[in-house]
Amino acid sequence: MQNTYEEGRLLLINKPVDWTSFDVVKKLRYTLKVKKIGHAGTLDPLATGLLIIGTGKFTKKLNELQGLDKTYEGIIEIGKTTPSYDLETEFDSEVDWSHVTPEDISRAKELLSGPIQQVPPAHSAVKVDGERAYKKARKNKEVKLEPRSVTIYQFEVEADELPEVKFKVACSKGTYIRSLAHDFGQELGVGGYLKKLVRTSVGEYQLSDAVDLDEFIRQHNEGN
Repeated sequence: MQNTYEEGRLLLINKPVDWTSFDVVKKLRYTLKVKKIGHAGTLDPLATGLLIIGTGKFTKKLNELQGLDKTYEGIIEIGKTTPSYDLETEFDSEVDWSHVTPEDISRAKELLSGPIQQVPPAHSAVKVDGERAYKKARKNKEVKLEPRSVTIYQFEVEADELPEVKFKVACSKGTYIRSLAHDFGQELGVGGYLKKLVRTSVGEYQLSDAVDLDEFIRQHNEGN
C-alpha cells in the first residue's frame, strides 16, 4: 500500500476535534511514510468533519479542490461573544437575549445570505504584514483585516432551543463560518459565537464517505 500513497492518493478524513489540519497531515505523513502530502481547505481546531488529504501527485490537485464550494452544519450561541468567535478563547461579553424573536432570527439570516462582505476573524491564518493574524491577536496586538467578498448560497436556521441556533450553510471558498456566527449575533444586537462546526462537504466530496482518522490509521496498520 505504501507505494500507492507515495505515487498519489486522495483521502477523505473526518477530522477529530482539537486537532489542527496540519496535525492530521503530520500524523498521516508519519503513518504512511510519504514525503508529499497536504490538505485542501483548513478546518479550525475545534471544528470536525471532512478534510481532503492528497498524497504524491494528488497534492497538485489540492489548490483546485480548495476552491470548491463547501457546506457546514453547526450551532451558534447568541448572547455571548469571544475574541476568536468560537470557544478557543474565553467569553468577553454576555447580554440578555430573551427579547430576540423568530422574526429577528429570520431577518438576520436573510441579511447574511447571498453575496456579502465578510471580515475574517482576528484569530485566523490570514497574513498581516507577513505574520499570521492569530499570532498578532494572541499577543494582544491590534489586527486590522479587510473585508472580502464571499457568497452564502444557503443559510438555514433552526431556533427552537435559544440561545442555541442550529444552522446549515452552503458557501463559497474563503467563507469564515466563525465570522458568519459573529455577524449573525451582531445583526441580532446581542452578539454570538460559533459553538460547534462540522464540515459536511467540499464540492462533490461528502463527509459520509470519510473515515475517522483513528480508524484509517488502524486499518492501514493492520494491512501492513
